[in-house]
Amino acid sequence: MTTEAPVAVPVQSVPAPVPVRDRASRIRSVLRHAVLILAAFIMLYPLLWMLASSIRPDNEIFRHFGIFVNTFDLSHYPDGWNALAMPFSGYLLNSAIVVFGAILGNLISCSMAAYAFARLDFSFKRTSFTVMLLTIMLPVHVVIVPQYIIWANLDLINTFVPLILPKWLATDAFFIFLMVQFIRGIPRELDEAARIDGAGHARIFLRIILPLMVPALATTAIFTFIWTWNDFFTQLIFLTDPNLYTVPVALRSFIDAQANSSYGSLFAMSIVSLVPIFLAFLLGQRYLIQGIATTGGK
Repeated sequence: MTTEAPVAVPVQSVPAPVPVRDRASRIRSVLRHAVLILAAFIMLYPLLWMLASSIRPDNEIFRHFGIFVNTFDLSHYPDGWNALAMPFSGYLLNSAIVVFGAILGNLISCSMAAYAFARLDFSFKRTSFTVMLLTIMLPVHVVIVPQYIIWANLDLINTFVPLILPKWLATDAFFIFLMVQFIRGIPRELDEAARIDGAGHARIFLRIILPLMVPALATTAIFTFIWTWNDFFTQLIFLTDPNLYTVPVALRSFIDAQANSSYGSLFAMSIVSLVPIFLAFLLGQRYLIQGIATTGGK
């Protein structure tokens, strides 16, 4: 009598049920990302519409408020580039001069002032620091009139000096405060070790503190670039010569209240003026995030 061996039946693994908590967290994550994407689209929509309008014919710019283009017209870019008193490259150069001077001035003067507040002991230090912080709350419209009177008496209106020289005098309290917070996070033992080797304040600042402040310096440079590049009010007050116009003031020239305004050229040159800002942010994004994160710890 022969007995057959029992045949093994393969056991299929049943997937474990997804816990209710994990499923709820996934749903919340999807909803959160959907809301963020919708909010990002709403914020970017004006920029996308301006980009679309820069390649539309003039008669279709205000007829369509969508971001899809049916008829392409790239003539706004060459027309806008040569529409004003000089080629648009001249205004880009003027803005570059002002921005470069402002960045260099803020980096040098604000870093020195921050080192003094963070490391030196002098009379009325707390009072001076408090007054410096209070100046952050002053709007530019409060101080623009006395500044204009001073520069007019010095015969410096229609020059770049009123836009650059104040940056060399540590007038941006926000950047001083940012750097002070960063320097306070640097161990004082490094300063004491340098003093044992015979280093003074100048050498400590240049050889130890300044190299460690790269994230804060990069943050200052990026913010100074964006704010100065987009500054319209101050540059409009101090610059009345068309050959000295910066980009924001030049863009205003495309809008004429008494004649036909060239909106297509305005949108085209606005897109051109935004390219340096995007490049500055993309190239310095890592330092920008690092600088803000490290200075906010204290």
